[in-house]
Amino acid sequence: MNWFHPNKVIIQGITDDRAAFCALQMKTYGTDIIAGVCPGKGGTTVEGLPVFDLVEQVQTEFGKVEISLIFVDPYQVLDAAKEAIAAGIRCIIVFTSKVPPQDTIALLKCAQQTNTLVLGPGSHGIVIPQQVWLGNLQPQFYQPGIVGLITSSRHLGYEVAAELNVAQIGQSMIVSVGNDRIIGSDLAYWLATFNEDPHTKAIVVIGQRISQVDSIIAYKQNHADKKPIVVYLVGLKAPQTKIYQDAVTIITNHLSASIPIANRDRQTATKLRKIGLKIAKSPSDITHLIKQALADNS
Repeated sequence: MNWFHPNKVIIQGITDDRAAFCALQMKTYGTDIIAGVCPGKGGTTVEGLPVFDLVEQVQTEFGKVEISLIFVDPYQVLDAAKEAIAAGIRCIIVFTSKVPPQDTIALLKCAQQTNTLVLGPGSHGIVIPQQVWLGNLQPQFYQPGIVGLITSSRHLGYEVAAELNVAQIGQSMIVSVGNDRIIGSDLAYWLATFNEDPHTKAIVVIGQRISQVDSIIAYKQNHADKKPIVVYLVGLKAPQTKIYQDAVTIITNHLSASIPIANRDRQTATKLRKIGLKIAKSPSDITHLIKQALADNS
């Protein structure tokens, strides 16, 4: 997937107020939004975009669609995503939060079988400053530069970007991975993406849950990438609700209810340091660590 030049983007659930507002903003920014999909609303328009009843109808009219942005009701996400996958779309960003866990498991199984990338649920999208805007992250908070930013919190992402901007360190790409307890693409995928990106010289990960950091450890143990990674662990002392990506674990623990776990971030931070990662204690600390890491690599 070439994130720097996404072509033919659709919005499923475009009649939702948030989706319509995002459509207008993204169009203004230059995103190639070609149409919306909403069953029963075919033949109408939203913010100047034609609306179709089915994804297949959009492709008949415009050709192959590359990305679908999903804003439908939580209980409609599975059907909407499976419709997009069946139509051959291989990149889906789910903005809806609180999707039923069983539906997310079914979606991720379908995505795995078809080699489809799923970002979210609960994602806020992707921004490449002054180039690409997919979703409802606000691009005015970011400046073009060399730091890739991965986060599950939109507002913490803004705060970190503000600290970097003050130090005149821009961002190459910002990715909101999602805030539901079960999410699609994990940190390892985005770490690999940033490591392959020539525009990115350093990576910042804002981790709110232990299993996200476990993904970083697993990635680093299997890759010898040289780009520095700074990790900011949020809430070192607070109890947590774990996020899961393993279907067996999800089903075993009956994730229809939250599962509080002991906070092991301090031990996790020690593990991260042992494999060469830098741990920030606050957003302001990130800037110092990035400068230090870039100087060490120069």
